[in-house]
Amino acid sequence: MKKPLKSAINIKNQYLKDFTFESLEDGFLGVPAEYIKNGYLKNLDDAKVVVVPFGLEKSVSYGGGTKNGPRAIIKASPQLELFDEEFWCEPFLQYGILTMKAPKINPSSVAKSLEQLEKITAKILQAGKFPLILGGEHSITAGSIRPFVKKYPNLAILHFDAHADLRDGYDGEHFSHASALRRVMDNPISTLISCGIRNISASEIPYLEANSKRIKIHFAKDKKNWDPEKIVAPLKGREVFVTFDIDGFDSGIMQATGTPEPGGMQWDDALEIIRQASKICKFVGADVVELAPVKYLHSCDFLSAKLCYKILSYAFCQPKK
Repeated sequence: MKKPLKSAINIKNQYLKDFTFESLEDGFLGVPAEYIKNGYLKNLDDAKVVVVPFGLEKSVSYGGGTKNGPRAIIKASPQLELFDEEFWCEPFLQYGILTMKAPKINPSSVAKSLEQLEKITAKILQAGKFPLILGGEHSITAGSIRPFVKKYPNLAILHFDAHADLRDGYDGEHFSHASALRRVMDNPISTLISCGIRNISASEIPYLEANSKRIKIHFAKDKKNWDPEKIVAPLKGREVFVTFDIDGFDSGIMQATGTPEPGGMQWDDALEIIRQASKICKFVGADVVELAPVKYLHSCDFLSAKLCYKILSYAFCQPKK
């Protein structure tokens, strides 16, 4: 028996036509053939989301494997239930998703890799799409954020992580994953809200204190007293980029990452903050980083894929009351 033909991806958008894309069946969510037969993304240019697999892994300092994160997330995503009881619909039908084929990453240096990602992200924004970037190590955010800063003068960052990532370089690498948010804040960004932090070095404290008007950290030790509405209040009316290092989750539910940390967020802790933010601001892009897949530990891949689907749905849909 012949296998059914996969959906052809022919993009007319001038900013995206030089990229190559997975078929809808092989991309994020693995859209079932019957949806495509019934007209899902009949006009591919109507897609509002472009998923970018960018498995950069050059500065990891403990466990490795983040280069395999994007592939694992995409592979797990067809196992998600497309209907979401919070939205009482299949949210992806309201925005449409295209998945780029993983680009060959410039191997010469982290800086060059980030320049490559910057160009990719810029074209996606020029095309009027929402970029969802799958890492790879957290250093990628320093590259992808640059076009957002140029497009949105009032851009704010909503950050989930176990680590503050405010070092000015680490192990001799200026663009280290341990410096991800420091490099992001090298840009003229007025607001960074970090949630779930439970590791910060003495060397980061002077920078944090000197930038106390720009950076607000909500430490995981205080999560019992968190008020999500107050946490996200500074984002009201703003364009917001969400960067989610999956080690922000407690190591009890997220072991597949280079630096699993106890004392972190549970699923509902993180989702409530994202949910409340989506009510008052506009998500314009996101990344999910630092998944380092472990063989036979499917739950972490699945959790990361579901997180991606949730972020996209909050960006484009409203939960039903």
